[in-house]
Amino acid sequence: MSALNHLRPHTETLANGLRVTLRHAPELKRCAAALRVAVGSHDVPLAWPGLAHFLEHLLFLGTERFPAGQGLMAYVQRHGGQVNARTSERTTDYFFELPPLAFAGGLERLSDMLAHPYMNLEDQQREREVLQAEFIAWSQDATAQQQLTLFDGVAETHPLRGFHAGNRDSLPVPQPEFQQALLDFFQQYYQTGQMTLSLVGPQNLEELKALAQAFAEAIPEGNSIAQQAATPLMGDSDKSYQQVNERRLDLLFALEALPDSSPEALEFLCHWLNAAKPEGLLAELQNRGWAEKLKAAPLYQFAGQALLHIEFTRDTNTQPTAIRDLLMDWLGFFAQQDWSGLRDEYAALLQRQQQVSSALQLARLDSERHEAGLSEHGVTALQQILQQLRAVDNFTGQWQLPTPNPFLRAESAAPNAGLIRGQTSAHRGLRTFAQDRSRSRRERSPMQFSQALPDNSAEGAVYVRWRLDAAPGNHLQSRLAKHLQPLCEEAHQAGVDVSFSAAGNEWRLKMTGLQEPMPTVLEHVLKELANTDADFLCDESTAVALMPIRQLLKALPDHCLEQTAVSDDAKQLWSSARWDGLAIGLSAQTQAAMGLALSRIPGTPDNQLTLPPSIHTQHLWHTVATGSSEHALLLFCPTPSQEIADEAAWRLLAHVCQTPFYQRLRVELQLGYAVFSDLRQIHGQTGLLFGVQSPSVAPLDLLLHIEQFLSGLPDMIRNLDDISFIALRQTLANQFESTAMPNAEAAELLWQGKLAGRSSDYLKQLPQVILQIDQAALVGAAQRLNQAEGGWRCLASAACPGSPWQVAK
Repeated sequence: MSALNHLRPHTETLANGLRVTLRHAPELKRCAAALRVAVGSHDVPLAWPGLAHFLEHLLFLGTERFPAGQGLMAYVQRHGGQVNARTSERTTDYFFELPPLAFAGGLERLSDMLAHPYMNLEDQQREREVLQAEFIAWSQDATAQQQLTLFDGVAETHPLRGFHAGNRDSLPVPQPEFQQALLDFFQQYYQTGQMTLSLVGPQNLEELKALAQAFAEAIPEGNSIAQQAATPLMGDSDKSYQQVNERRLDLLFALEALPDSSPEALEFLCHWLNAAKPEGLLAELQNRGWAEKLKAAPLYQFAGQALLHIEFTRDTNTQPTAIRDLLMDWLGFFAQQDWSGLRDEYAALLQRQQQVSSALQLARLDSERHEAGLSEHGVTALQQILQQLRAVDNFTGQWQLPTPNPFLRAESAAPNAGLIRGQTSAHRGLRTFAQDRSRSRRERSPMQFSQALPDNSAEGAVYVRWRLDAAPGNHLQSRLAKHLQPLCEEAHQAGVDVSFSAAGNEWRLKMTGLQEPMPTVLEHVLKELANTDADFLCDESTAVALMPIRQLLKALPDHCLEQTAVSDDAKQLWSSARWDGLAIGLSAQTQAAMGLALSRIPGTPDNQLTLPPSIHTQHLWHTVATGSSEHALLLFCPTPSQEIADEAAWRLLAHVCQTPFYQRLRVELQLGYAVFSDLRQIHGQTGLLFGVQSPSVAPLDLLLHIEQFLSGLPDMIRNLDDISFIALRQTLANQFESTAMPNAEAAELLWQGKLAGRSSDYLKQLPQVILQIDQAALVGAAQRLNQAEGGWRCLASAACPGSPWQVAK
């Protein structure tokens, strides 16, 4: 098992004023950087709303040294990493994750774009139109508008009531006064005294510090600037307000003059408010039939101010005053308790979360200066918060503190657990179930134990798939998900992510994270799934619609499987279900501990693999009603065959396409702000995926633009010089090296490989096959893509346009 991450990273201030946090995490396979600039949308001059958000966008448009096609975004995408940025009320964050060998190049590009942005007027005009498209979508998005109304009770003079997103009207790019304000804002705040750089990776602290110092050399030196505190959140007499609609109750509490440790105290309080425990507030609300869901979170925190939001999904017949009174009663009980036990459990779950966090998650946590629990100063802050919430000690309910999370309790196992006679610790990782060492017998087992990943890691993964005689109905699926939710939350706190999903006529259970609690978690999940007589609470959907492109992405897996009859009879579905599975990276000890749970999997074991359905040469169109005036389209192009050579070629095509596709459709044509291309594997089917959401361009026109891009793909590949082509190919192959791929990603790849009928050495084969592709072969693959040899599947917010497209059945 790997060593735990240190709960606190190393922190220091460099000679030029840049604050850095450095975390050495030897078990990680990737590195991450998170840069926080202490300036946000509330610090912008009143004359130019949205200027901070606009500047964040502009910095990604390239520099003289690194033009857009070579800048940070293109570089990170090319190396299979992640990159993003976010402008908040008082901070602006830039963050990315990369393999270790590419990390220095990412930091070099980040520092250059922060220090030497190339912001000509033509680029600014184009990017302003992107913000205008975002603004239109935001103004039509029910979730965003619902969130905005939550500030209606805040004082009108507070900046939370202002407009900060930016649009065509608030960003008059050609005006000299605006250009001067933009330059002044950039020069004042984008300097070392305003920045904190957080680095996380397997490198030692000396190496991380050297990277930080190299980054700092490019940033203009400056002093920290005090951000002006805002006016009070509410008037002197009013410290809370509520908003009520048919199914929701939103309670908001304004907190002032809080100590510095209040963020950790609010996190602690919200964690226990949200706990789905039998003894807790939510359970009591559900028992009384007053509310089905509860979510507590701070909406805003800065300079001793906080706005605490508690959202209830309520029964329409329940008076809001009854819910509020019960909340206050619980807060009164909570305020009088000794929190020592809760503090211990909270610290344990935060430690578990750190163990399974990615490099990017850790870097962002470090940049936010999160504490690893509730400190003594945090206890004092919590007491002040409860006092301001007017939590009194005359509670009347029969409340109890929540029972401990059973998955957080580590159980010491016997030293030789899982070993058989004649086997020593050196043999750990060998198959222990039925001791079938022969490959043929292993492949006949419905649960395969893959040794493609080492078993000496703290993490592992388990997948179980059930093939059903009918597709589970949405009502049944939502009831099962609701029934599992408390258990999944406890598992997540213990470092195991559990998902139970449906697509077509299949159910899938996925568990990833720490090995140690997995056997117990699996046993509990299977018990709940098999308990079809449970008194499920009926749950009318109260979810706000996703943005159109996200709705299409959510619907895609269902449409990639053959449509079947629908059933809400859980007993009947389980009785006829056939299951198989894959366990990855588990030690012999964990395999042995999981034996009992595996014997209780509902359904009939079945090792007869069913390959995903093929749509060779077909053009299938699925119309999805999104309920939005915005247009959206997805084009999924599967490989012509299930051969690994075709998968490798499609992966290289996706690698070549990603940056040019974004540059053409988003930057040059300005079709919309949600533009992407990627390679996806869905039920073992590998395909290229292209997506666009646009406020003004209809789906058929979006499709024409995608087709035009693809028609030019063969020439784009031919025009690559040998050095560039070889570098692109090598960069892609490097992403699949065992030393560069995080365990969760490798596990998902192995699962998709199993569904596609790949051999057990799939992870070793794939990079080798990629490196065998030459330029002529890739041109041929692009031509086969354009000829739709593997078929094309389109999901869109419009009706089928006709030949060659046909409405999917």
